[in-house]
Amino acid sequence: MTFLVVRLARALLTILIVVSFAFVVLRLSGDPALAILTNEAPPEALLAFRQSWGLDEPILVQYFNYLRTIFSGDLGMSMRDGRDAFTVVAERIPITLAITVPALMLSIMIGVTAGICAAFNPNSRLDRSIMLGAVAGFTVPSFVLGLLLVLVFSVWFGVLPSGGAQRWTNAILPIVTLGVGSAATLARYTRAALLEVLDRPYVRTASAKGVPWWQTILCHALPNAAIPMVTILGFLVGQLIAGAVVVENVFSWPGVGRLLVASVASRDLAVVQCLLFFVAATMIAANIATDILYSLFDPRLRASANRGGA
Repeated sequence: MTFLVVRLARALLTILIVVSFAFVVLRLSGDPALAILTNEAPPEALLAFRQSWGLDEPILVQYFNYLRTIFSGDLGMSMRDGRDAFTVVAERIPITLAITVPALMLSIMIGVTAGICAAFNPNSRLDRSIMLGAVAGFTVPSFVLGLLLVLVFSVWFGVLPSGGAQRWTNAILPIVTLGVGSAATLARYTRAALLEVLDRPYVRTASAKGVPWWQTILCHALPNAAIPMVTILGFLVGQLIAGAVVVENVFSWPGVGRLLVASVASRDLAVVQCLLFFVAATMIAANIATDILYSLFDPRLRASANRGGA
């Protein structure tokens, strides 16, 4: 129980820091009235806009008003269309999940499989080839990979659309672009974790007894290599969220990432703050889920948590 309370307290503190930082940076980076109404608007219109949104008040007063609305469950209104900021963001979340969730599944399938193959063939040509591909997939920026995929599959071969979200085929290139970098990272960590486990006596004993290799992997190697692999999975969630901002703009995918860029450009303060709140909450949820998986894979951590809550 103590463990859960501490985690929740840290989560609330993290969210408070994120929204506070976003609040200050957004208000120091430009005037929303000029961004939305443009420089050609008359001074009276600009003044009325600032007064209607409370932008004419001191920044400290704006900050405490903002905290009060957040703690009351109100994330503000969009300055561009006057709708609730949470509604604006919520409309885009399923669209982003449509590419990030399949990308995560793709990265797990490719990354874990490639890491297993490399670990069971150390220093071989297969191992070197997989690690070379992993380094390339990890280092190539997502926007470069996305443009390369568009060039090959949309321009040269014409088999896949280059952007938009009209059909399910529009999601293929964004999913692959997001999944490749994550798969490369996961392959490297899977290989390193398995190489450490495969050298343990209980794995060598299982192999000496004639246990099939697939059973050795599933029953002996993977469960004991799970903790470092779970750690990187929590990191991959953040990597996918950050990558979605770039990939959605490359492929004109109308999700949360594209909304973030458009809202920052137009200084739509409430929407940007709501988006950052969503991102922070997602990262915190991923970290808590990682801690829960730790306790499932390692009984010692579960017993330690129970002693702490006793």
